[in-house]
Amino acid sequence: MAQCLQSVQEFIQDAFVPLVAVLCSEEAEKVTRKNELNFEELVRPFCRLTSEVHMRDPNNQIHVIKGLKISINNIVTQPPQPGAIRKRLNDVVSACQPADGLVANVITAGDYDLNISATTPWFEAYRENFFQTTSASDHEFLNHYLACMLVVSSREPEPIEQFLKLSQEQHRIQHSSDYSYPKWFIPNTLKYYVLLHDISEGNEQRVDSVYEEMKQRYGSQGCYLLKINSRTSVKGSEEQIPDPWSQYLHKHSLQNQDSYEDGINALIMNKNAENSFITSLDGLEHIVKDGVPNNFKSHPLQLDNVTDPVGHSDNPEPAKSTGSLQDVKKQNSVTAHGTCLTLNDHDRIRQFIQEFTFRGLVPHIEKTIRQLNDQLVSRKGLSRSLFTATKKWFSGNKVPEKGVNEVKNTAGLLYPPEAPELQIRKMADLCFLVQHYDLAYSCYHTAKKEFLHDQALLYAAGAQEMAAVSAFLQPGAPRSYPAHYMENAIQIYKDCRCMVLAERCTLLSAEILKSQGKYSDAAAILIRMTSEDSDLRSALLLEQAAHCFINMRNPMVRKFAFHMILAGHRFSKAGQRKHALRCYCQAMQVYKGKGWSLAEDHINFTIGRQSFTLRQLDNAVSAFKHILINDSKQPATQQGAFLREYLYVYKSVSQLSPEGPLLQLPLPCINSSATRVFFGHYRRLAEGEKQAATHVSLDQEYDAESSQQWKELEEQGVSVIYKGTLPPNFQTTQYCLNSQTDNSRYSLAVVEEPITVEVIFKNPLKVPLLLTDLSLLWKFMPLDYRDFPNEEKELISNEKDSHAKVPFGNEITGTEVIPEFVINGEEIKPARLKLFPHQTGELHILGVVYNLGTTTANISNAIDGTDPTAGTQAGKFMNNFLSVRGKQDLEIQGPRLNNTKEEKTSVRYGPDHRLDPIITEPMPLLEVFFINFPTGLLCGEIRKAYVEFMNVSKCPLTGLKVISQHPDFFTFGSSTASLTPQSPTASENCSAYKTVVTDSTSTCTALTSLVSPMDFGVDSENPPGVIDVPLPNSELLPGASVQLPLWLRGPDEEGVHEINFLFYYESTEKQSKMSHRVLRHTAVICTSRSLSVRATACRSNALEDEEGSASNMLVFLDVENTNTSEGVREFHIVQVSSGSKCWKLQKCISPLEDKDSKLTSRERAKLCFKASRCRNTETTSCLSEKYVFADLVLGNEQIISATTPCADFFFQNARMLKSKTSPLQANVQTSQTPGKQSVRDSLTLVQQCHEVELNIIVLWKAYVVEDNKQLILEGQLHVTLHSIGKEACSFLQKQESQEMVVLKFIRPEHPPVPPVPSLDQLSHLIKTSLHYPEYFSHPFQEKSLCLVPVDLVLSNCSQADVDVIIDLRHKSTSPEALEVLGSFTWLGKTQHKLQMKGQEVYRLHLKACFIHAGVYNLGTPRIFAKLSNQVTLYETKQNSVPALIIISNI
Repeated sequence: MAQCLQSVQEFIQDAFVPLVAVLCSEEAEKVTRKNELNFEELVRPFCRLTSEVHMRDPNNQIHVIKGLKISINNIVTQPPQPGAIRKRLNDVVSACQPADGLVANVITAGDYDLNISATTPWFEAYRENFFQTTSASDHEFLNHYLACMLVVSSREPEPIEQFLKLSQEQHRIQHSSDYSYPKWFIPNTLKYYVLLHDISEGNEQRVDSVYEEMKQRYGSQGCYLLKINSRTSVKGSEEQIPDPWSQYLHKHSLQNQDSYEDGINALIMNKNAENSFITSLDGLEHIVKDGVPNNFKSHPLQLDNVTDPVGHSDNPEPAKSTGSLQDVKKQNSVTAHGTCLTLNDHDRIRQFIQEFTFRGLVPHIEKTIRQLNDQLVSRKGLSRSLFTATKKWFSGNKVPEKGVNEVKNTAGLLYPPEAPELQIRKMADLCFLVQHYDLAYSCYHTAKKEFLHDQALLYAAGAQEMAAVSAFLQPGAPRSYPAHYMENAIQIYKDCRCMVLAERCTLLSAEILKSQGKYSDAAAILIRMTSEDSDLRSALLLEQAAHCFINMRNPMVRKFAFHMILAGHRFSKAGQRKHALRCYCQAMQVYKGKGWSLAEDHINFTIGRQSFTLRQLDNAVSAFKHILINDSKQPATQQGAFLREYLYVYKSVSQLSPEGPLLQLPLPCINSSATRVFFGHYRRLAEGEKQAATHVSLDQEYDAESSQQWKELEEQGVSVIYKGTLPPNFQTTQYCLNSQTDNSRYSLAVVEEPITVEVIFKNPLKVPLLLTDLSLLWKFMPLDYRDFPNEEKELISNEKDSHAKVPFGNEITGTEVIPEFVINGEEIKPARLKLFPHQTGELHILGVVYNLGTTTANISNAIDGTDPTAGTQAGKFMNNFLSVRGKQDLEIQGPRLNNTKEEKTSVRYGPDHRLDPIITEPMPLLEVFFINFPTGLLCGEIRKAYVEFMNVSKCPLTGLKVISQHPDFFTFGSSTASLTPQSPTASENCSAYKTVVTDSTSTCTALTSLVSPMDFGVDSENPPGVIDVPLPNSELLPGASVQLPLWLRGPDEEGVHEINFLFYYESTEKQSKMSHRVLRHTAVICTSRSLSVRATACRSNALEDEEGSASNMLVFLDVENTNTSEGVREFHIVQVSSGSKCWKLQKCISPLEDKDSKLTSRERAKLCFKASRCRNTETTSCLSEKYVFADLVLGNEQIISATTPCADFFFQNARMLKSKTSPLQANVQTSQTPGKQSVRDSLTLVQQCHEVELNIIVLWKAYVVEDNKQLILEGQLHVTLHSIGKEACSFLQKQESQEMVVLKFIRPEHPPVPPVPSLDQLSHLIKTSLHYPEYFSHPFQEKSLCLVPVDLVLSNCSQADVDVIIDLRHKSTSPEALEVLGSFTWLGKTQHKLQMKGQEVYRLHLKACFIHAGVYNLGTPRIFAKLSNQVTLYETKQNSVPALIIISNI
């Protein structure tokens, strides 16, 4: 139970006090009415004695009474009606509410931190009034009057006669059979005569004489002179006298209940009188209708909407009660009490009560106790039992009398007043009232045994109840508290249907158990007392039980919350809405956020309804809001009911201030972080063969990797404009902002271009929601960026006029309004809302505004378009539905900062400005369309398409560029018109190449041409990925469009390729905020296999060609058809071209009769070509950076490889390979020592002798059957030969992933060795060739030795001086070679030494001597070479083909 202001001992002592009746004359009442009080109310604040009272018990021992309180009441001959009692208790509880500054207990139990009210003053007020209104019973004497005050005014003509009349009236009331109420303790009631004197009006001498006469007649201890009303002039007095009466005056007096009783009686008489009966039990009257007690009228508030014809109610007329309470409050606040009394008068009244108690009441009680004790002892006789003899003497012929209205026959006997059992009960009650608990317990315990023996259960229950209380109150606690006495008494009271007595017993026992820390037992006894006959009582007891659970040593939090819910429900049924709301709010602390969704919904719903009834509209809206936004497990129908309740409450709140700011709506839920913002128009879709650039749209998903690629492309384009650097204020263009983009800076939007905001709505309910007139809320600061500085202007917002359905601010920022937007149950649906800025400045998007309403499935289908004819009807039907207008803010939290140490150790978030764009000046707007753009290509296939550029803005654009990571995929052609074909009809097959028909004789040798890479945009100032678009006059006017040809080449690797095009352009007028704009396009190309080309270069055996030059080599091409698709029938190799600065293909030496090589699937062809260095007239190209193109035609027409598009893709491919592969020559520093520098120079010279840098272009045609039509496709493949003997491929081979190895860190002990030429490089310094006759005849019979002249030709392949040693001694490592080929001898010097200059050719004459005919291999000379500045010799590698000579005998 909650904490109480009184201890349990003080509570019990105040609950049972001696009762004193008051009987006043009319004149006496007039005297007290001057103070707005009657006599009873006048003395009530002074009825507690401040000093101790002493008396002697029957054993003549002094007994001390501390803090004695008496109760003085007017004599009322009619007992209070149960309805009036209930009304008073209901009003008392209703009037007592928690104070605003009430201190709450914070109880921590596990994971719960509960704020619970420390006290429950409404329960204490109920309990106090309950004991005050408890009527007297025949089986006990605690509420019987012990004395009676007779009060007469001194203004009476004959006061003594008036006293006599009052005394006779009291005697008639007590002893006449006409009056059964009130109850009197003993027949000889103490009468105390009080002469009330009004000092302001009375005669002092007369008063004194009258008082002297009273003392002579009644004794000095039986009368008293009370003087009051010392203040004569009340008005104008500045002295403030305290008012001790206000806290004791009841809001509704039970004594003045005539009008109320008339209403109740009339109600009873009109309600089936034959079925109604009144049961009188121990003086308590219970009205029972149809077998249900305490039922008068159905309570007006039924939360469950259940109409019960026989409803239970503790408040018969709540509206009238509320009004009366307010009236009484107003009256009490205005009316002042005791205005004619001074502080001396207060002391006189206090002294009067003390004199009455000391000299009158306490001696009377002491005398009565002695008399009862003497009677009981004298009747004891020789019997050891106190009552055995008395039963024989006084009740020999006593027949047990059954009660007239006995319920279940449990009331037992009805004793006559002079019965000894009742005498001992009287003695026990008197002892209890004067705090003599030891003697009271003995008497109660003895009486209990006798009552149980006689089966007088009701009497026994009363004795057990008070015996248990007396045992608890005994000083020193000589015995334990007998809780079972209380339980038995409660059960008997219930069986006897004495619910008031059972409730009293429960309240006493619960307080006692609580004081002993037995909260569990206290809660159990409180819960057992709850029933359906009184909702108010059940509510208060359940609340106290809940407090018991929370105050246990181990708090039972969930039981506390559950019983708080039950208490709130019963409070609600009793009409106590504020207390019901309080109970539900306290229970909500336990259920909130614990996953008990259904319980949480019920509590919130009840809180919402109670708050709305109490006109606490904000709390009602908040409670209903929680029901809707949480993940509810309620069925759809219940959720719909919750939603309708919320809308009704919300509308009531909004109607209080129609012109005020819009309130926040909880539905639908908005995922603010997922909000996306798109700047610009939606792109037009493809029209026929036109394909629009993909650009950016809200339909695309964000890809961080792709976004980074676009950023790098834009930075690459901007760096070209700014000479390789980025400006400090550079900001990457972002057309679509989301949670993953960089929103730390303010984004830029262009005036007159729409801004689309995608808001993600989520409907957590299972019922559809209808949003009407949905639009964005914004505020705007107009700024003119052309004027510096800007003047501060007024901030403009459309929130002021957001109540209207007509969009506001069209002249500043156009706002799109969506008429109807339906979100089905549990659906996540985006809404795209647009703004159209018409002025430059700063725009801030605040949130969304809409009308929220409910809809049905039929209306939902009509709006979604499932029923196209029902749209208008649905709109009309929706007018009848409840909808409210409100808003929701878009509050986006930025990313968490995690850069510095301070940010890492704290929780800080950066800014997010995606909803705060800056509106800039007008800018050009480009749209791009692709015509005949393919989606599938063969690897290396060439296709011609067209691209259309259109300026749809009112500003001209310039500086158009295309930036791509794959510049080798497309080309706009050469900047030289003569190198770009005019149309695709220049050949017989509508080829994309520039072709020339050739005859059969012109294909023997290569056709050469000389071009510069500058003509094709290579080696320009732009990096490889930045390509200028050749616009006419480099400008595109507003509304103008232009079409340009675009050649495409399929990537060399098969698969699906995403190729990004970034179109960069600027305005002709420089802007302060936005310098450029970009347009994105992603082309998806699917490539399939075509041909695979592998090339190898080797030195030719012939040291000299037709022109006498020794610089030639052989090029071998291995071509394979790797395509396996059925549509591709065959490939034709129509031409092989070369492009290089120093080398060219000279002729084809393949032995194939068919020049046009045809390859079907998986076929391979081997082609051999002779390559030579360029002529003297062409060698200048090495210095002029021009390329020599040589075309070897294998078909009927020549493709001029030095023109677009062949040369474009050739140069782009070479440029891309150069950027991907590292150069062969090492990048060394020139600041070296002379020795090291010579070594590096030698390395360079050796490397150069192996470099070729010959680019091969293989042009092919493919015959494809598609849709029963034969198509001829064409393409080109590139192979770059870097060095002799190293194979090159037409595509970069994927490197195999190396196995992971343990990384070791080794510290070198010696400095790194400078790089030196490798053995393989040095072995190819010298190229050799033997010149000799293949057949030689000699007459060995005539001459035994045969001498054959042989020339050894040596060629220095490098530019350095080389020392050469020629060793002619035989050294054969293969014995089989000697057996097969035989041996011979070189004549002359066996070793020759010579030094050869760079590129020098030296001829050495030798003679070979043979002694037998046969076949000999002359390739036995060993050639050693070294650079002139080196020491180590290296043997050169010679041709593996043997130099055979046949010697025959003549």
